Amino acid sequence: MAKVRSRYVCELCGHVEPKWMGKCRGCNSWNSLVEELVAPKATKNQRTSDALKPSGKPTRLSELSLVQEKRTSTSISEFDRVLGGGIVPGSVVLVGGEPGIGKSTLLLQLAGHLANSGQKVLYLSGEESLSQIGMRARRLGVEGKELYLMVETRLEHLTEHVKKLEPDVLIVDSIQTIATTQLTSAPGSVAQLREVTAALTQQAKGSGLSTFLVGHVTKDGAIAGPKLLEHMVDTVLYFEGRHGMPFRILRAVKNRFGSTNEIGVFEMRGRGLVEIPDPSRIFLAERPEDASGSAVVCTFEGSRPLLVEVQALVTPNSYGPPRVTAIGVDTNRVLLMLNILEKRTRLKVTGHDVFINIAGGVKVAEPAVDLGLVAAIASSHLDVAINQGVVLFGEVGLTGEVRAVGQGSARLSEASKLGFSTCVLADGNLKTMTSEGETLPNIDYKGVHTVEDALRHLFGGGG
Repeated sequence: MAKVRSRYVCELCGHVEPKWMGKCRGCNSWNSLVEELVAPKATKNQRTSDALKPSGKPTRLSELSLVQEKRTSTSISEFDRVLGGGIVPGSVVLVGGEPGIGKSTLLLQLAGHLANSGQKVLYLSGEESLSQIGMRARRLGVEGKELYLMVETRLEHLTEHVKKLEPDVLIVDSIQTIATTQLTSAPGSVAQLREVTAALTQQAKGSGLSTFLVGHVTKDGAIAGPKLLEHMVDTVLYFEGRHGMPFRILRAVKNRFGSTNEIGVFEMRGRGLVEIPDPSRIFLAERPEDASGSAVVCTFEGSRPLLVEVQALVTPNSYGPPRVTAIGVDTNRVLLMLNILEKRTRLKVTGHDVFINIAGGVKVAEPAVDLGLVAAIASSHLDVAINQGVVLFGEVGLTGEVRAVGQGSARLSEASKLGFSTCVLADGNLKTMTSEGETLPNIDYKGVHTVEDALRHLFGGGG
């Protein structure tokens, strides 16, 4: 009998060590190595028989049929947007998010929509009982004759049920609860996650079964398990939301069948998640009037222009070293804008606490929000409100120049649709749109070259 050996695998990056170590040498994370039993090596006869199996036939590129893959609509337009237009047959989608964020709710609603459209859906749960799933389904108003529910934690049993039922869509909630009897390690371990995901992926590709896997996340917000898990699937989606806020954002970080820049916006209500087709109007609905430290910027998420409110609070520090805190935007970006203001304008924020918040729980990373950050900080520091009808966008360089950003006309159209009367933007954007003969909305434009020009337009003096 072959001796059972063990090794230690990093849960975050998949790095392998022969013995336990406190720190992973692959990703430098602490206490991430877990023990994994190694399966006995294949015998010489087994290796020979595997080598004699026929392999795929080489095919000329010119002989390939380039027919576009037919997609299945989920009947949830925000979900379709993130997937790239719908579900591709045989695709494997991994959905991650914090506990209680609404992953199970979203996928159960998805299952109900698909079942109502004639798709046969198998919803498998390894964490809840059938009665719990049934109560949630009734609360959400989920129905469908072709929606089947099952509670199972063994991969072999799941595979048998899939063969008998032959569903069009399989939903597994969650992948960390499923285990195979071929391994002795516990469910959720690195070895089990890798083996189960590989088996479900192979099943999906072989039968055209569209598969959705729910994944738990670590305290750092990443899907639990090695990065190899994300490489094995076709699409990785993160379901995000700030605690205490009703808004949820579905974001793709990997998508073999579409863009990774698209987002879907939902609102959690008593009867489940509701799509928000016009998120800009929702995010600006509670914007205070005539309040200093508030600026509206137009950012882009995929193909969608999005207007969000940047809030800033700048106050003299009286409780120790000055602090800079940012929610919804990179703190390093805020520090950069503060230093540009100090160097390129007469605005002095040294010795002040600075707090930045993107209202509505949105996270923005586009450089086009730089001008809005600068304006909000200056507004709070001067205690002068920015006119309610003003929207801004533009990248700010280290020398204090305001640079043009892409999709300028689309941003202006979104601002005009929501009733804004003035737009402060990079002069380069304005010249480009004018020279190309683009039809611009009927609002007032203020093209600026530098940060100081922008402050002069907004406050009349530049600080």
